[in-house]
Amino acid sequence: MRATLSVAIATLLSVAVLGGSVDAAQRETRIPDQAIATAAQLRETALASDLAYRITESLTTEVGPRLAGSEADARAVAWAVAKFKELGFDKVWTEPVTFPKWERRSESARVVGANAQPLHLTALGGSPAGTVEAEVVRFADLAALEAAAPGSLTGKIAFIDYRMERARDGAGYGPGSRVRSRGPSAAIRAGASAFLMRSAGTDSHRNPHTGITRFDEGLTPIPSAALSVPDADQLTRLLSRGPTKVRVSLDCGWDGTYTSQNVIGEIRGSRKPNEVVVIGGHLDSWDLGTGAIDDGAGVGLTMAAGKLIGQLKQRPARTIRVVAFANEEQGLHGGKAYAAKYAGEVAKHQLAAESDFGAGRIYAYSSSAPDYAKTADAQIAQALAPLGIEYAPGEGGPGPDIGPIAQKGAAWARLAQDGTDYFDLHHTPDDTFDKIDPQALAQNVAAYAVFAYLAASAEGDFGSRPSATPTKTE
Repeated sequence: MRATLSVAIATLLSVAVLGGSVDAAQRETRIPDQAIATAAQLRETALASDLAYRITESLTTEVGPRLAGSEADARAVAWAVAKFKELGFDKVWTEPVTFPKWERRSESARVVGANAQPLHLTALGGSPAGTVEAEVVRFADLAALEAAAPGSLTGKIAFIDYRMERARDGAGYGPGSRVRSRGPSAAIRAGASAFLMRSAGTDSHRNPHTGITRFDEGLTPIPSAALSVPDADQLTRLLSRGPTKVRVSLDCGWDGTYTSQNVIGEIRGSRKPNEVVVIGGHLDSWDLGTGAIDDGAGVGLTMAAGKLIGQLKQRPARTIRVVAFANEEQGLHGGKAYAAKYAGEVAKHQLAAESDFGAGRIYAYSSSAPDYAKTADAQIAQALAPLGIEYAPGEGGPGPDIGPIAQKGAAWARLAQDGTDYFDLHHTPDDTFDKIDPQALAQNVAAYAVFAYLAASAEGDFGSRPSATPTKTE
Protein backbone atom coordinates (compact mmCIF):
# COMPACT_ATOMS: atom_id res chain seq x y z
CA MET A 1 0.00 0.00 0.00
CA ARG A 2 2.87 2.35 0.85
CA ALA A 3 4.45 1.75 -2.58
CA THR A 4 1.17 2.66 -4.25
CA LEU A 5 0.96 5.78 -2.09
CA SER A 6 4.49 6.82 -3.09
CA VAL A 7 3.65 6.48 -6.76
CA ALA A 8 0.48 8.55 -6.30
CA ILE A 9 2.35 11.32 -4.51
CA ALA A 10 5.13 11.30 -7.11
CA THR A 11 2.51 11.64 -9.82
CA LEU A 12 0.93 14.61 -8.04
CA LEU A 13 4.33 16.22 -7.67
CA SER A 14 5.11 15.87 -11.37
CA VAL A 15 1.69 17.14 -12.40
CA ALA A 16 2.06 20.13 -10.09
CA VAL A 17 5.46 20.96 -11.57
CA LEU A 18 4.70 20.38 -15.26
CA GLY A 19 0.98 20.91 -15.63
CA GLY A 20 0.59 24.58 -14.70
CA SER A 21 1.10 27.77 -16.63
CA VAL A 22 4.35 29.72 -16.51
CA ASP A 23 2.79 32.22 -14.12
CA ALA A 24 1.58 29.43 -11.82
CA ALA A 25 5.01 27.80 -11.86
CA GLN A 26 6.67 31.09 -10.93
CA ARG A 27 4.60 31.33 -7.76
CA GLU A 28 4.54 27.62 -7.04
CA THR A 29 4.99 26.80 -3.37
CA ARG A 30 7.73 24.24 -2.70
CA ILE A 31 9.66 22.97 0.29
CA PRO A 32 13.49 22.97 0.09
CA ASP A 33 15.30 19.63 0.06
CA GLN A 34 17.23 20.53 3.21
CA ALA A 35 13.96 21.03 5.12
CA ILE A 36 12.71 17.65 3.89
CA ALA A 37 15.88 16.01 5.22
CA THR A 38 15.56 17.78 8.57
CA ALA A 39 11.91 16.74 8.81
CA ALA A 40 12.90 13.09 8.44
CA GLN A 41 15.24 13.42 11.42
CA LEU A 42 12.56 15.32 13.37
CA ARG A 43 10.08 12.53 12.67
CA GLU A 44 12.36 9.90 14.21
CA THR A 45 13.15 12.08 17.22
CA ALA A 46 9.45 12.59 17.89
CA LEU A 47 8.65 8.87 17.60
CA ALA A 48 11.22 8.15 20.29
CA SER A 49 9.97 10.88 22.63
CA ASP A 50 7.47 10.54 25.47
CA LEU A 51 7.20 14.31 25.96
CA ALA A 52 3.56 14.60 24.89
CA TYR A 53 2.61 11.72 27.15
CA ARG A 54 4.27 13.45 30.12
CA ILE A 55 2.65 16.81 29.31
CA THR A 56 -0.79 15.21 29.06
CA GLU A 57 -0.23 13.33 32.32
CA SER A 58 0.72 16.60 33.99
CA LEU A 59 -2.43 18.42 32.84
CA THR A 60 -4.89 15.65 33.63
CA THR A 61 -3.29 14.86 37.00
CA GLU A 62 -2.44 18.29 38.34
CA VAL A 63 -5.57 20.07 37.06
CA GLY A 64 -8.01 17.27 36.25
CA PRO A 65 -11.41 18.17 34.77
CA ARG A 66 -11.49 21.73 33.40
CA LEU A 67 -15.07 22.87 32.96
CA ALA A 68 -15.10 26.31 31.34
CA GLY A 69 -15.66 28.98 33.95
CA SER A 70 -14.78 26.75 36.91
CA GLU A 71 -12.01 27.19 39.44
CA ALA A 72 -10.10 24.51 37.52
CA ASP A 73 -10.32 26.61 34.35
CA ALA A 74 -8.16 29.26 36.00
CA ARG A 75 -5.71 26.61 37.23
CA ALA A 76 -5.51 25.17 33.71
CA VAL A 77 -4.59 28.58 32.29
CA ALA A 78 -1.85 29.00 34.91
CA TRP A 79 -0.65 25.45 34.16
CA ALA A 80 -0.45 26.14 30.42
CA VAL A 81 1.49 29.39 30.87
CA ALA A 82 3.96 27.64 33.18
CA LYS A 83 4.29 24.60 30.88
CA PHE A 84 5.01 26.69 27.78
CA LYS A 85 7.73 28.51 29.72
CA GLU A 86 9.14 25.29 31.13
CA LEU A 87 9.38 23.90 27.60
CA GLY A 88 11.42 26.89 26.48
CA PHE A 89 8.99 28.60 24.11
CA ASP A 90 10.35 31.97 23.01
CA LYS A 91 7.18 33.92 23.76
CA VAL A 92 4.22 33.02 25.97
CA TRP A 93 1.09 35.09 26.53
CA THR A 94 -2.65 34.95 27.16
CA GLU A 95 -5.63 36.57 25.44
CA PRO A 96 -9.01 37.01 27.18
CA VAL A 97 -12.10 35.01 26.19
CA THR A 98 -15.42 35.94 27.83
CA PHE A 99 -18.50 33.70 27.78
CA PRO A 100 -21.61 32.73 29.79
CA LYS A 101 -20.82 30.45 32.73
CA TRP A 102 -22.73 27.17 33.14
CA GLU A 103 -22.50 25.08 36.32
CA ARG A 104 -23.39 21.46 37.14
CA ARG A 105 -24.19 20.82 40.80
CA SER A 106 -26.14 17.57 41.06
CA GLU A 107 -28.26 15.26 38.93
CA SER A 108 -30.31 12.09 39.38
CA ALA A 109 -33.14 10.12 37.84
CA ARG A 110 -35.20 7.08 38.68
CA VAL A 111 -38.11 5.08 37.41
CA VAL A 112 -41.04 5.38 39.85
CA GLY A 113 -43.93 3.00 40.41
CA ALA A 114 -44.02 -0.78 40.19
CA ASN A 115 -40.62 -1.05 38.45
CA ALA A 116 -38.83 1.56 40.58
CA GLN A 117 -35.07 1.75 39.98
CA PRO A 118 -32.32 4.34 39.42
CA LEU A 119 -31.23 5.57 36.01
CA HIS A 120 -27.78 6.91 35.18
CA LEU A 121 -27.88 10.24 33.37
CA THR A 122 -26.09 13.56 33.10
CA ALA A 123 -27.40 17.05 32.43
CA LEU A 124 -26.66 18.49 29.02
CA GLY A 125 -24.61 21.67 29.12
CA GLY A 126 -26.94 24.65 29.01
CA SER A 127 -29.81 22.80 30.69
CA PRO A 128 -31.74 24.61 33.42
CA ALA A 129 -32.34 23.13 36.86
CA GLY A 130 -35.62 21.46 37.67
CA THR A 131 -37.37 18.35 38.95
CA VAL A 132 -39.94 16.66 36.73
CA GLU A 133 -41.88 13.47 37.41
CA ALA A 134 -43.91 12.35 34.43
CA GLU A 135 -44.71 9.60 31.96
CA VAL A 136 -42.09 9.04 29.25
CA VAL A 137 -42.87 9.06 25.53
CA ARG A 138 -40.25 7.39 23.31
CA PHE A 139 -39.23 8.57 19.83
CA ALA A 140 -36.95 6.59 17.54
CA ASP A 141 -35.12 9.64 16.22
CA LEU A 142 -35.06 13.42 16.05
CA ALA A 143 -37.32 13.58 13.00
CA ALA A 144 -40.04 11.68 14.84
CA LEU A 145 -40.01 14.14 17.74
CA GLU A 146 -39.90 17.15 15.43
CA ALA A 147 -43.02 15.79 13.75
CA ALA A 148 -44.94 15.58 17.03
CA ALA A 149 -48.00 17.83 17.18
CA PRO A 150 -47.85 20.94 19.38
CA GLY A 151 -49.24 20.13 22.81
CA SER A 152 -49.15 16.36 22.24
CA LEU A 153 -46.52 15.93 24.98
CA THR A 154 -48.04 18.23 27.58
CA GLY A 155 -47.13 16.93 31.01
CA LYS A 156 -44.79 14.25 29.52
CA ILE A 157 -41.08 13.62 29.22
CA ALA A 158 -39.80 13.30 25.63
CA PHE A 159 -37.18 10.57 25.08
CA ILE A 160 -35.20 10.17 21.83
CA ASP A 161 -33.73 6.68 21.55
CA TYR A 162 -31.39 7.26 18.59
CA ARG A 163 -28.41 4.87 18.46
CA MET A 164 -25.18 6.46 17.22
CA GLU A 165 -23.10 4.45 14.73
CA ARG A 166 -19.37 3.77 15.14
CA ALA A 167 -17.03 5.08 12.41
CA ARG A 168 -13.30 5.73 12.05
CA ASP A 169 -13.91 9.31 10.95
CA GLY A 170 -16.64 9.93 13.54
CA ALA A 171 -19.34 10.34 10.88
CA GLY A 172 -21.97 8.97 13.25
CA TYR A 173 -21.55 11.89 15.62
CA GLY A 174 -23.34 14.35 13.35
CA PRO A 175 -26.79 12.77 13.73
CA GLY A 176 -26.13 12.02 17.42
CA SER A 177 -25.08 15.56 18.26
CA ARG A 178 -28.08 16.97 16.41
CA VAL A 179 -30.33 15.03 18.78
CA ARG A 180 -28.54 16.78 21.64
CA SER A 181 -28.65 20.27 20.14
CA ARG A 182 -32.13 20.24 18.57
CA GLY A 183 -34.03 17.67 20.60
CA PRO A 184 -34.82 19.86 23.62
CA SER A 185 -36.38 22.61 21.47
CA ALA A 186 -38.45 20.03 19.58
CA ALA A 187 -39.63 18.64 22.91
CA ILE A 188 -40.66 22.09 24.12
CA ARG A 189 -42.65 22.75 20.95
CA ALA A 190 -44.56 19.52 21.55
CA GLY A 191 -45.30 20.61 25.13
CA ALA A 192 -42.90 18.33 27.03
CA SER A 193 -41.83 19.14 30.59
CA ALA A 194 -38.36 17.53 30.25
CA PHE A 195 -36.13 15.95 27.62
CA LEU A 196 -34.10 12.73 27.72
CA MET A 197 -31.89 11.19 25.02
CA ARG A 198 -29.77 8.12 24.52
CA SER A 199 -26.21 9.41 24.89
CA ALA A 200 -24.37 10.38 21.71
CA GLY A 201 -21.80 7.62 22.19
CA THR A 202 -20.76 4.18 20.96
CA ASP A 203 -19.95 2.42 24.24
CA SER A 204 -22.07 0.05 26.29
CA HIS A 205 -21.14 1.26 29.78
CA ARG A 206 -23.20 3.07 32.39
CA ASN A 207 -21.34 6.28 31.63
CA PRO A 208 -23.62 8.99 30.23
CA HIS A 209 -22.19 11.42 27.65
CA THR A 210 -22.69 15.12 28.29
CA GLY A 211 -22.30 17.97 25.78
CA ILE A 212 -23.74 21.38 25.08
CA THR A 213 -27.35 21.91 24.03
CA ARG A 214 -29.19 25.03 22.94
CA PHE A 215 -32.75 26.27 23.09
CA ASP A 216 -34.31 28.15 20.21
CA GLU A 217 -35.09 31.79 20.82
CA GLY A 218 -38.49 32.39 22.36
CA LEU A 219 -38.73 28.98 24.05
CA THR A 220 -38.65 28.43 27.81
CA PRO A 221 -35.88 25.90 28.50
CA ILE A 222 -36.72 22.57 30.16
CA PRO A 223 -34.48 20.15 32.10
CA SER A 224 -32.52 18.17 29.50
CA ALA A 225 -30.26 15.19 30.06
CA ALA A 226 -28.58 12.19 28.42
CA LEU A 227 -29.01 8.62 29.65
CA SER A 228 -26.13 6.16 29.52
CA VAL A 229 -26.53 3.65 26.69
CA PRO A 230 -27.48 0.71 28.97
CA ASP A 231 -29.99 2.90 30.82
CA ALA A 232 -31.55 4.01 27.54
CA ASP A 233 -31.91 0.33 26.67
CA GLN A 234 -33.44 -0.35 30.08
CA LEU A 235 -35.94 2.46 29.73
CA THR A 236 -36.91 1.23 26.25
CA ARG A 237 -37.55 -2.28 27.62
CA LEU A 238 -39.69 -0.86 30.41
CA LEU A 239 -41.68 1.23 27.94
CA SER A 240 -42.35 -1.89 25.85
CA ARG A 241 -44.07 -3.36 28.90
CA GLY A 242 -46.37 -0.41 29.37
CA PRO A 243 -46.56 3.23 30.54
CA THR A 244 -43.46 4.22 32.51
CA LYS A 245 -43.02 7.22 34.76
CA VAL A 246 -39.58 8.75 35.51
CA ARG A 247 -38.46 11.36 38.00
CA VAL A 248 -35.64 13.61 36.71
CA SER A 249 -33.91 16.02 39.09
CA LEU A 250 -31.22 18.41 37.82
CA ASP A 251 -29.45 21.14 39.75
CA CYS A 252 -27.50 23.14 37.14
CA GLY A 253 -27.71 26.30 35.10
CA TRP A 254 -26.19 29.54 33.86
CA ASP A 255 -24.53 31.83 36.40
CA GLY A 256 -23.34 35.10 34.88
CA THR A 257 -20.24 35.42 32.71
CA TYR A 258 -16.61 34.42 33.06
CA THR A 259 -13.38 35.49 31.41
CA SER A 260 -10.87 32.75 30.68
CA GLN A 261 -7.82 32.90 28.39
CA ASN A 262 -6.44 31.49 25.19
CA VAL A 263 -2.87 30.55 26.12
CA ILE A 264 -0.31 30.92 23.33
CA GLY A 265 3.31 29.89 23.00
CA GLU A 266 5.60 30.64 20.05
CA ILE A 267 8.81 29.19 18.64
CA ARG A 268 10.07 32.15 16.64
CA GLY A 269 10.93 31.72 12.97
CA SER A 270 14.42 32.46 11.65
CA ARG A 271 13.58 34.58 8.58
CA LYS A 272 9.85 35.36 8.58
CA PRO A 273 8.94 35.50 12.28
CA ASN A 274 5.77 37.51 11.67
CA GLU A 275 4.25 34.71 9.61
CA VAL A 276 2.89 31.78 11.61
CA VAL A 277 1.95 28.14 11.35
CA VAL A 278 -0.74 27.53 13.97
CA ILE A 279 -1.25 24.22 15.75
CA GLY A 280 -3.11 23.53 18.99
CA GLY A 281 -5.99 22.00 20.89
CA HIS A 282 -8.51 23.19 23.46
CA LEU A 283 -7.60 23.55 27.12
CA ASP A 284 -11.07 23.16 28.63
CA SER A 285 -12.91 19.88 29.12
CA TRP A 286 -16.20 18.62 30.43
CA ASP A 287 -16.35 17.89 34.13
CA LEU A 288 -17.18 14.18 34.22
CA GLY A 289 -13.73 12.78 33.37
CA THR A 290 -10.28 14.37 33.41
CA GLY A 291 -10.31 15.51 29.78
CA ALA A 292 -7.48 13.28 28.57
CA ILE A 293 -8.61 12.44 25.05
CA ASP A 294 -10.80 15.55 24.81
CA ASP A 295 -8.59 17.45 24.66
CA GLY A 296 -5.61 17.07 26.96
CA ALA A 297 -3.89 14.94 24.33
CA GLY A 298 -4.35 17.65 21.70
CA VAL A 299 -2.75 20.25 23.96
CA GLY A 300 0.05 17.86 24.98
CA LEU A 301 0.99 16.70 21.50
CA THR A 302 1.03 20.16 19.93
CA MET A 303 3.06 21.59 22.81
CA ALA A 304 5.52 18.71 22.35
CA ALA A 305 5.69 19.23 18.57
CA GLY A 306 6.50 22.91 19.09
CA LYS A 307 9.16 22.08 21.65
CA LEU A 308 10.85 19.55 19.36
CA ILE A 309 10.92 22.05 16.49
CA GLY A 310 12.32 24.69 18.84
CA GLN A 311 15.31 22.56 19.79
CA LEU A 312 16.44 22.10 16.18
CA LYS A 313 19.76 23.72 15.28
CA GLN A 314 18.14 25.37 12.27
CA ARG A 315 14.76 26.95 13.00
CA PRO A 316 12.16 27.05 10.22
CA ALA A 317 11.66 30.35 8.41
CA ARG A 318 8.30 31.04 10.02
CA THR A 319 7.07 31.03 13.61
CA ILE A 320 5.34 27.99 15.10
CA ARG A 321 2.41 29.22 17.18
CA VAL A 322 0.79 26.73 19.58
CA VAL A 323 -2.61 27.74 20.93
CA ALA A 324 -4.40 26.18 23.92
CA PHE A 325 -7.92 27.42 23.15
CA ALA A 326 -10.42 28.37 25.87
CA ASN A 327 -13.95 26.97 26.10
CA GLU A 328 -14.34 24.98 22.93
CA GLU A 329 -16.90 22.68 24.51
CA GLN A 330 -19.65 25.24 25.04
CA GLY A 331 -19.47 27.09 21.74
CA LEU A 332 -15.97 27.48 20.26
CA HIS A 333 -15.50 30.64 22.30
CA GLY A 334 -11.69 30.50 22.21
CA GLY A 335 -11.56 29.88 18.48
CA LYS A 336 -14.00 32.71 17.79
CA ALA A 337 -12.02 35.11 19.99
CA TYR A 338 -8.79 34.16 18.21
CA ALA A 339 -10.38 34.71 14.81
CA ALA A 340 -11.77 38.09 15.84
CA LYS A 341 -8.40 39.25 17.18
CA TYR A 342 -6.40 38.15 14.14
CA ALA A 343 -8.96 38.88 11.42
CA GLY A 344 -6.63 41.55 10.04
CA GLU A 345 -3.67 39.14 9.97
CA VAL A 346 -5.19 36.23 8.07
CA ALA A 347 -2.58 36.45 5.32
CA LYS A 348 0.17 36.00 7.92
CA HIS A 349 -1.27 32.61 8.83
CA GLN A 350 0.70 30.21 6.64
CA LEU A 351 -1.34 27.15 7.62
CA ALA A 352 -3.35 26.05 10.67
CA ALA A 353 -4.26 22.65 12.11
CA GLU A 354 -5.91 21.51 15.34
CA SER A 355 -5.86 18.21 17.22
CA ASP A 356 -9.28 17.65 18.78
CA PHE A 357 -10.34 14.08 18.03
CA GLY A 358 -8.66 12.02 20.73
CA ALA A 359 -5.29 10.32 20.76
CA GLY A 360 -5.71 7.64 18.09
CA ARG A 361 -3.21 7.27 15.27
CA ILE A 362 -3.35 9.74 12.41
CA TYR A 363 -4.28 7.95 9.19
CA ALA A 364 -4.82 10.70 6.60
CA TYR A 365 -3.59 14.16 5.65
CA SER A 366 -5.30 16.85 3.58
CA SER A 367 -5.40 20.62 3.38
CA SER A 368 -7.08 23.56 1.67
CA ALA A 369 -3.94 24.25 -0.40
CA PRO A 370 -4.70 25.92 -3.76
CA ASP A 371 -3.33 24.51 -7.02
CA TYR A 372 -0.10 26.51 -6.85
CA ALA A 373 0.69 24.97 -3.44
CA LYS A 374 -0.11 21.36 -4.37
CA THR A 375 3.58 20.53 -4.81
CA ALA A 376 4.37 21.56 -1.23
CA ASP A 377 1.23 19.84 0.01
CA ALA A 378 2.31 16.60 -1.64
CA GLN A 379 5.81 17.01 -0.19
CA ILE A 380 4.30 17.21 3.29
CA ALA A 381 2.23 14.11 2.56
CA GLN A 382 5.31 12.27 1.37
CA ALA A 383 7.15 13.12 4.61
CA LEU A 384 4.16 11.86 6.61
CA ALA A 385 3.82 8.60 4.65
CA PRO A 386 6.37 6.63 6.74
CA LEU A 387 4.06 7.21 9.72
CA GLY A 388 1.30 5.26 7.96
CA ILE A 389 -0.52 8.42 6.91
CA GLU A 390 -2.32 8.49 3.56
CA TYR A 391 -2.60 11.54 1.32
CA ALA A 392 -6.30 12.39 0.96
CA PRO A 393 -6.52 15.67 -1.00
CA GLY A 394 -9.96 17.21 -1.11
CA GLU A 395 -11.22 15.50 2.02
CA GLY A 396 -12.20 16.85 5.43
CA GLY A 397 -12.13 20.34 6.85
CA PRO A 398 -10.55 22.43 9.61
CA GLY A 399 -10.71 21.51 13.29
CA PRO A 400 -13.37 23.22 15.42
CA ASP A 401 -11.31 26.05 16.93
CA ILE A 402 -9.45 26.60 13.65
CA GLY A 403 -12.79 26.84 11.85
CA PRO A 404 -13.50 30.52 12.67
CA ILE A 405 -10.15 31.78 11.36
CA ALA A 406 -10.47 29.46 8.34
CA GLN A 407 -13.83 31.06 7.58
CA LYS A 408 -12.03 34.38 7.48
CA GLY A 409 -9.68 32.99 4.84
CA ALA A 410 -6.84 31.21 6.66
CA ALA A 411 -5.51 28.05 5.02
CA TRP A 412 -6.08 24.87 7.04
CA ALA A 413 -4.77 21.34 7.23
CA ARG A 414 -6.37 18.15 8.56
CA LEU A 415 -4.41 15.38 10.23
CA ALA A 416 -7.20 12.83 10.62
CA GLN A 417 -7.07 10.67 13.74
CA ASP A 418 -8.61 7.22 14.02
CA GLY A 419 -11.77 7.84 16.03
CA THR A 420 -13.14 4.29 16.00
CA ASP A 421 -13.18 4.20 19.81
CA TYR A 422 -13.29 7.95 20.45
CA PHE A 423 -17.02 8.08 21.17
CA ASP A 424 -16.74 5.29 23.71
CA LEU A 425 -15.06 7.87 25.96
CA HIS A 426 -16.09 11.28 24.62
CA HIS A 427 -17.72 13.55 27.26
CA THR A 428 -17.94 10.73 29.84
CA PRO A 429 -16.42 9.92 33.25
CA ASP A 430 -14.24 7.42 31.36
CA ASP A 431 -12.22 10.13 29.57
CA THR A 432 -9.13 9.59 31.70
CA PHE A 433 -5.37 9.43 31.18
CA ASP A 434 -5.12 5.63 31.26
CA LYS A 435 -6.99 5.47 27.92
CA ILE A 436 -4.09 7.05 26.01
CA ASP A 437 -1.74 4.80 24.03
CA PRO A 438 1.80 6.26 24.35
CA GLN A 439 2.93 4.94 20.95
CA ALA A 440 -0.11 6.34 19.18
CA LEU A 441 0.43 9.70 20.87
CA ALA A 442 4.08 9.73 19.77
CA GLN A 443 2.96 9.09 16.18
CA ASN A 444 0.69 12.14 16.48
CA VAL A 445 3.56 14.27 17.74
CA ALA A 446 5.76 13.13 14.86
CA ALA A 447 3.03 13.99 12.36
CA TYR A 448 2.35 17.44 13.79
CA ALA A 449 6.06 18.26 14.15
CA VAL A 450 6.81 17.26 10.55
CA PHE A 451 3.73 19.05 9.23
CA ALA A 452 4.38 22.29 11.12
CA TYR A 453 8.10 22.36 10.38
CA LEU A 454 7.64 21.80 6.64
CA ALA A 455 4.77 24.27 6.34
CA ALA A 456 6.88 26.86 8.15
CA SER A 457 9.86 26.13 5.87
CA ALA A 458 8.02 26.36 2.56
CA GLU A 459 9.07 28.78 -0.16
CA GLY A 460 5.71 30.35 -0.90
CA ASP A 461 2.35 30.19 0.84
CA PHE A 462 -0.68 27.90 1.15
CA GLY A 463 -3.38 30.33 0.12
CA SER A 464 -4.35 32.30 3.20
CA ARG A 465 -6.23 35.39 2.03
CA PRO A 466 -8.88 37.51 3.77
CA SER A 467 -12.32 36.31 2.71
CA ALA A 468 -14.29 38.79 0.66
CA THR A 469 -17.52 37.75 2.37
CA PRO A 470 -16.70 36.10 5.70
CA THR A 471 -19.18 33.44 6.78
CA LYS A 472 -20.77 33.85 10.17
CA THR A 473 -19.50 31.22 12.59
CA GLU A 474 -22.28 29.28 14.27
